[in-house]
Amino acid sequence: MVRIPRCMSTQHPDNVSIPFFSSMQRIGGEDEVKEAYYAYSHLGCDEQMWDYEGKEVDNFVVKKLLTKYEGYFREKRLGKDLFLTLRVPNPTVEKAEAKILLETLESIPRSFDAAKLFYKDDLAPIFEVILPMTMSHKCLDRIYKYYTDFIIDRQHIKFKNDDISILDWIGEFKPNRINVIPLVEDINQMLIVDEIVGEYVKDKQVDHQRVFLARSDPAMNYGLVSAVLVNKIALGKLEKLSSKIGMPIYPIIGVGSAPFRGNLRPDNVDRVLSEYKSAYTFTLQSAFKYDNPVNDVEAAIERIKAIKLEKAQEIDEKRSLDIVGRYSKEYQKQIVGLAPIINAVARFVPGRRQRKLHIGLFGYARNMGGVTLPRVITFTCALYSIGLPPEILALNALTRDDLDFIRSVYVGFDQDIKDALRYYNANSQFVPQVVKESVAELFDYEVNSDYVDLSDHVGKSIIRNNTEHLAEQVLMLANMRRFLG
Repeated sequence: MVRIPRCMSTQHPDNVSIPFFSSMQRIGGEDEVKEAYYAYSHLGCDEQMWDYEGKEVDNFVVKKLLTKYEGYFREKRLGKDLFLTLRVPNPTVEKAEAKILLETLESIPRSFDAAKLFYKDDLAPIFEVILPMTMSHKCLDRIYKYYTDFIIDRQHIKFKNDDISILDWIGEFKPNRINVIPLVEDINQMLIVDEIVGEYVKDKQVDHQRVFLARSDPAMNYGLVSAVLVNKIALGKLEKLSSKIGMPIYPIIGVGSAPFRGNLRPDNVDRVLSEYKSAYTFTLQSAFKYDNPVNDVEAAIERIKAIKLEKAQEIDEKRSLDIVGRYSKEYQKQIVGLAPIINAVARFVPGRRQRKLHIGLFGYARNMGGVTLPRVITFTCALYSIGLPPEILALNALTRDDLDFIRSVYVGFDQDIKDALRYYNANSQFVPQVVKESVAELFDYEVNSDYVDLSDHVGKSIIRNNTEHLAEQVLMLANMRRFLG
């Protein structure tokens, strides 16, 4: 039985500070190999996501880790004590990167060979891949089948009847199969995640299944409240599916440091763990790791690893979806109006990873009037930089009864909003009037005058097209928050 990791270090570029091991402002290449080692050896993470989506990636990471840090990996076994999990492009959605998937799958047997030479046995160092934007069980099944049928089974093919097989020529291909983890990012798929997973596993010889629930993209597409409510619905559905089919299901929750993206910070670990009681694995993104004192980060990781799981929270799905429908409609309306300023500020948000442009689900303009926006970290940073935390959008769509229900289900709602309001500029001309009124009516908060003044400068610089120092100002604001977006 494989041990399931609790703390997944990821490469999400939401950090303000540049880590000490990085030779450039944008982490990439050899520095990401160093990063994986640092996450394992110093911070205590038991898993590293190796992200092939939207950027160039080192295919020889296993070989490099084992050779550069031999002493450490002799004691801590890759594939048993520590895990390296590949996030691959989704050919159904990302046609331009579709063939990267095939190259990535081909690298798994080569990584196996490197580990076999190092450890002198047949334990695979990599045996799981994450599929983003999973739409159906077929998306998962195609990856599983491609690996087993076109990478593993081909080794038995002979060039001619009287010639050797590929196995005799190249050597054995292992591991024999891989696990495919669905990353479900859109609300429509999150609401049927049990159907997607149930259909996928029914003809597989697997003893468990991991399922990755996005927290950031649903917030960007449908608003904060929608993201939390639907995540809780999905967690409940996965727990029921696990009982029904008699197979352990281990949810992964993709949380970032901004309240909008999950509010997982070293000083807020217990609150987030209590919010998602049945989630088994939590993502530790770049701001969590690099924008906080290292002792606090280490202690928080140990806390996550020690926590005991509880049953999924019961939630009234019909009531929740009624709120989600009305709230997300207002949220999307407000975002369409804010799109010009978001895109204007986004140009000055510093990049933290060497990655290609990927606009995410929102960019496909479903029911959004053709509006295209940057990815969620840049999107969040842009709004925070003008003093408009995205957490407070569309609160005007909620009735008092809605808020009472939300508070009973989303236990950290008030604190998340108050955390965001520390960076709110009520005088900003970009804040919709209905948002100003709802915040004034519902919440007491302390004004951070330094933050307000600097966010005013950002807004005025955009209006006057005086952007010479805008990137510096955006970065200064992010430093105050301890996260980029």
